Amino acid sequence: MNIQQQLKEYLLSQGVSDVGFSFTENGAPDGLGYTVTIAVRLSPAIIKEIGSEPTHTYFNHYRTVNAFIDRALLQCGLFLQRNGYNYITVAASQSINAEGWNYSGRFSHKQAAVAAGMGAIGRNSLFIHKDFGSLVRLGTLFTDCPFEVEKTEIVDVCGECRACVEACPAHAIKGGKWSQETAREEIFDPEKCSNYMKSAFKHIGRGAVCGICMRVCPKNKL
Repeated sequence: MNIQQQLKEYLLSQGVSDVGFSFTENGAPDGLGYTVTIAVRLSPAIIKEIGSEPTHTYFNHYRTVNAFIDRALLQCGLFLQRNGYNYITVAASQSINAEGWNYSGRFSHKQAAVAAGMGAIGRNSLFIHKDFGSLVRLGTLFTDCPFEVEKTEIVDVCGECRACVEACPAHAIKGGKWSQETAREEIFDPEKCSNYMKSAFKHIGRGAVCGICMRVCPKNKL
C-alpha cells in the first residue's frame, strides 16, 4: 500500500467522509502544488430542521464540523510530515480581508474538491458531492507529497432546477451556472448573503449561518 492509500485510509478511520487528491499551480504555495481535500458529511436530520431560518442546532453543528475538519487537516499534515513531506493547511472556514472585500479565503476548497473528482459546484455556489449532495463541509491541505491524480470532467449538476434561487431570502443567488471560467460573484453575491444573515438571523449564532439553499436542494434527498 503506497502512502496515498495509507493516508486516505487513515483519514477515513479518523471519521472524515471522503478524501480526494489533486494538483494545482493556481494559488498553491511554491513547491506544494499537490492537494488533499477532505469532506465531512453534515447530519441530514439537522439540516432537515431548517425552515424559514437556521436553527441553533445547525449553528452548533456548523461550528463543530469546521473544528473537526481543522483537526483532521492537522492530523493529515502530521502524517505527511512523519513521512518526510511538508504541508500547509487551509482552514475550513476563514475569511480574509483583501482590499476591503471580506468574502474570500486563502484558497477555494470547492475548486480543489472539483479537481479531485469529488463532485461539482451548483447554482447556489455550494459544492455538490457526488454521493452526499450539498450536505458537506470541506477542508484543503497543500503538500509536496507526489500523489497520483487524474483530470476530471466538470458536469452540470443542476439542470433547470432553480429551487435555491427561489428559496434564498436574501436574493443572493443570481440564477446562473458555475463554470471554471466564472467568478463566484457572477452567480452568487456573498456580501448580500452575509448582510442578510447578520440582520435577519442575528439571534442565531450572531447571524453567521443560514442553510436554506442547502435545505431545499433536491440533490440532498431530505
